[in-house]
Amino acid sequence: MDTKKVWFVTGASKGLGLILVKKLLQSGHQVAATSRNIADLGKEIGEKSANFLPLQVELVNEQSVASSIAETINTFGKIDVIVNNAGYGQLGTLEELSDDETRKNFDVNVFGSLNVIRHIMPHFRANKSGQIFNISSIGGFMGAFAGWGVYCATKFAVAGFTEALAAEAKSHGISATVVYPGYFRTNFLEKGSLALPQNSIVDYKEARESELMHEQQIAGNQPGDPEKAAEVIIEVAKSANPPVHLFLGQDAYNMANAKLDIIKNDLNTNEVLGTSTNF
Repeated sequence: MDTKKVWFVTGASKGLGLILVKKLLQSGHQVAATSRNIADLGKEIGEKSANFLPLQVELVNEQSVASSIAETINTFGKIDVIVNNAGYGQLGTLEELSDDETRKNFDVNVFGSLNVIRHIMPHFRANKSGQIFNISSIGGFMGAFAGWGVYCATKFAVAGFTEALAAEAKSHGISATVVYPGYFRTNFLEKGSLALPQNSIVDYKEARESELMHEQQIAGNQPGDPEKAAEVIIEVAKSANPPVHLFLGQDAYNMANAKLDIIKNDLNTNEVLGTSTNF
C-alpha cells in the first residue's frame, strides 16, 4: 500500500514548519508549503519540483488561501494532510496590548487557520478522508503565564475549534488533532516570531520578569528537539485513529498534568456549592 501523502503546511519557512517540510520531502511525500515570502522557501528548501510546491500565501486573505489550496490540488491531484502551523508569539499583559496588537495576533493564529479549514473541507468531504493538525501550544491548555494572555487566548481558541472540528468531521472520515508543543529549540523566541508590547507598563513585575527570562534564559536552551517533534507528527499521521489531543515534550506533559490537578482540586473544593444550582 502506498503510504506517501500530499501535505499542505503553513508557516513553512522557519521553525517547526520548516523542519517538518524537510523531513516530509526526505521521506518521499509531496508537500505544498506556504509562507508570506516565497523567497524564504526557496532559500531554505529549494525551488519547485515534482514533490515540492512553494506558495506565497497571506493566510488572513481568504482568496489567497483558496487559490493556494486549488493550486495544490491541481498540481498533486489531492491533499491528504493539512498542518496549520503558521503563527507568532505576542507578549504583553491584557492591559498593555492595544486592540490592534490583539486582533493581529488572533488574525494570524486563529482566523488564518480557520480560512484554511474552511477551504479544504469541501475537498476532504468529497474524498471522505483527510487529516488536519492544528498547532496550538501548551499555552493553549494552561494559561497561567503572566504577559502571555492574548497569545494563550489564541491558542485556547485553536484547541476549542479543533475539538469541535473533530466532532463535526468524524462522520466524513476526517480527523482533527490539536498539537500542544512545550518549549522546542526553534526561532520562536527570536525577533520576527515574538512581538513585544508597544506600550509596556513597568508595574507589571511578573510580565517583565517573564520577558527577561524568555530572552536571557529560555531562548536557545529549550529542552525540546524540533526534529523529533516533526517525526512524531509524521508518525501520528499514519494512525488509523489519530488523537484529538497531542502533547509534545516532557515539559508539556508536566504542565498539562499540573493543570489537571488544579482543575480537579477546584472541582472537588466547590462541588457542593457549584452543583446547588438546579431547580
